[in-house]
Amino acid sequence: MNDVPETDHVVPEPNGDALPDRESPPTLPAPAEPVDAAEFLTLVRQRKRGRLKVYIGSAAGVGKSYRMLQEAHDLRRRDVDVVVGFVEAHGRADTAALVGDLEVVPRRKIEYRGVVLEEMDVDGVAARHPDVAIVDELAHTNVPGSKHRKRWEDVLELLDAGINVITAVNVQHLESLNDVVQRTLGVLVRETVPDWVVARADQVVNIDLSAEDLRQRLVEGKIYGRERIPVALENFFTEENLTTLRELALREVASSVDRVREDIVRREEGGRAAGAQTADRIMVAMSSNPPRTAALLRKASRIAGRLNSDWSCVYVQTPDERADRLDASVHRRLVDNIQMAQAMGAEVVKLEGDDVAGAILRFARERRVSLLIVGKSRRSWWHRIRHGSMVETLVEAAHGLDVLVVSFEEPASNDGVDDE
Repeated sequence: MNDVPETDHVVPEPNGDALPDRESPPTLPAPAEPVDAAEFLTLVRQRKRGRLKVYIGSAAGVGKSYRMLQEAHDLRRRDVDVVVGFVEAHGRADTAALVGDLEVVPRRKIEYRGVVLEEMDVDGVAARHPDVAIVDELAHTNVPGSKHRKRWEDVLELLDAGINVITAVNVQHLESLNDVVQRTLGVLVRETVPDWVVARADQVVNIDLSAEDLRQRLVEGKIYGRERIPVALENFFTEENLTTLRELALREVASSVDRVREDIVRREEGGRAAGAQTADRIMVAMSSNPPRTAALLRKASRIAGRLNSDWSCVYVQTPDERADRLDASVHRRLVDNIQMAQAMGAEVVKLEGDDVAGAILRFARERRVSLLIVGKSRRSWWHRIRHGSMVETLVEAAHGLDVLVVSFEEPASNDGVDDE
């Protein structure tokens, strides 16, 4: 079979939202021993709540689904009750053949706009209650009318029911990387997974394949049909794009290794390590009408994940921004951004007062925040001279508090969406 990936990098039991930063080369983990079914089976038997294993890759076609199905067969040979909740072969013959005689839970059929579509039957998998369920495409958006909007929500329900889940996702679907991918690759990824969902996984396995080998698989027709190959080679599957995505996936694994190491130290040192984590608390200040708040939140999420730190998103409501005075469209954007921050794992706090900078600094000191993240002002220099700058006020008054001012780069020209 030709779908077997080159190498695996394994990260057991990560505990935080870790996403890579692009400013410096990653410190890659040492090559791990091959992952087999026995290692995951050991985790499965350790607690009643379901365990989560995530295969992460740089792009479609690296071998994530194939590897999950291989593991399913390995587990079954060990007398583990395993079923396929949902696997999409995407026309790849080797992947479809590997399903073989594995038990597949029938999909749920949903009619939408006159078309009958199929989704994973979450209730069917829960009723069957296997030891392990294979669930592909973690970032998938379910058809309207499904029990949950996103497949990762389906997975969380199965875990809460005590079912262990093995799933897969491409690195570009991580929410906090959305701006990075759009800016560097010129690709808009519409389906994303909150970072904390992947971060809570008990195992993260990186399926690593070089850009050259992945492009060769594409040329051989092992990823897409022949009619899609020329366009894919010229757009998403360029060597530069695939190398960038591979780097992001490796950085994700490296960050996860760092988190695991910190968790080990924390357990060994007890209270002293817990106190150290509190010193790394992060806070992001959000305005009521923030056109670029999504990018600011993703930046904060990446930093918090890298530091394995809790983080807060703070919004100060002035008298002029009460609900009865705020423009309806501004209010909707504010609510959307608050929900985004919550989905990324932030504690969202609304403060009230006339002095925005003062309220932010008081909160930061009360919570012992060590890093405050704010967006760079886009107001003219004349406005800042006449009315002052909140960012400059925060920087000048933030004694003992680091302030990171985030500049916003325009995304690259974008003519398409992601590869899946």
